[in-house]
Amino acid sequence: MRNQAENGRAADNVVAILAQRIQTGELGDGQPLPPERDMMEEFGISRTVVREAVVALSNKGLIEARPRHRPLVRKPGYDSAFSAIESIVTHLLHQPGGVRNLFDTRILLEAALVREAAKTADKHDISALKQALEANEASIDNSEMFYETDIGFHRILYEIPRNPVLPAVNRAYTTWLAPHWMQMPRLPDRNQKNFKAHKEIFDAVLMRDPDAAEDALKRHLENAWDQVRQTFGEI
Repeated sequence: MRNQAENGRAADNVVAILAQRIQTGELGDGQPLPPERDMMEEFGISRTVVREAVVALSNKGLIEARPRHRPLVRKPGYDSAFSAIESIVTHLLHQPGGVRNLFDTRILLEAALVREAAKTADKHDISALKQALEANEASIDNSEMFYETDIGFHRILYEIPRNPVLPAVNRAYTTWLAPHWMQMPRLPDRNQKNFKAHKEIFDAVLMRDPDAAEDALKRHLENAWDQVRQTFGEI
């Protein structure tokens, strides 16, 4: 009978082989992994080792493992990279100052993004940002929709540089911070204030003023953090 160390080495070997097949496309995106029994026969391993390998592949973001379903291949990408560290980030967010630290990185990044937008946004970018702003204004009295359109406005800033890493970063921020943000009081007067801040950012981008855009963005997110702190205290 294999001991635990041998099981671990066997699982590592299976993970390496399957990861290679995923990266070469032999196992395509969305395709299910072979059945457990097939892998047991191919690799000469036990069901326990197969399941250890599946867990490891899931932790690497290479597959999506769901209860009572065969795991599905997820081609490696920036989203899967961030998903792979989600459990670590979630743990860190529960440490003192964890949420604030993550939020501070968002401020730094979005300050750079609005400067870039003010300098390089083309007419299509401006149109997308304007549409997002209009949707945000239209939902001021609907707090659930306002939350979604708030996210949508900021998302455009991550898309303007045409760098595929940045939208994935935005989705990761949204996922990681959502459990806290969803508990925030949703008040029309607060929505109005946040909309006005978005409009200041948009106007500065439209006027091609990077300094004004950065100042507006920083004021907006610092005010947003004050709203968080008033709700949760220091987190």
